[in-house]
Amino acid sequence: MLLDHRTYTLRPGTLRKQLALYEKHGLAAQKRHFGEPLAWLVSETGDVNSYVHIWVYEDAADRTRRREALFKDPEWLKYLEMNAEAGYLLKQESKLMSPASFAPIKR
Repeated sequence: MLLDHRTYTLRPGTLRKQLALYEKHGLAAQKRHFGEPLAWLVSETGDVNSYVHIWVYEDAADRTRRREALFKDPEWLKYLEMNAEAGYLLKQESKLMSPASFAPIKR
């Protein structure tokens, strides 16, 4: 199992706008290719201008296949264009992680 843990940092005051844009124009395309996320979280402490989502893949090859399909999806490409035009995003961090043997994730 491979988890893609992504953290996005936004310009102050734009979190709600970013979430609305993603929910309306990006979420359906991602779910179509990735399935349901393991988690989609909004910070309440620390950097409150950030959110995290975690997607689960069988392995690196599964992740590559799904991402290639996503980046051919016209709906996703349109969302990326709209997201760039909005200019809310300051930083993105992606960590590929595997669960420890003593704490498996059951899906």
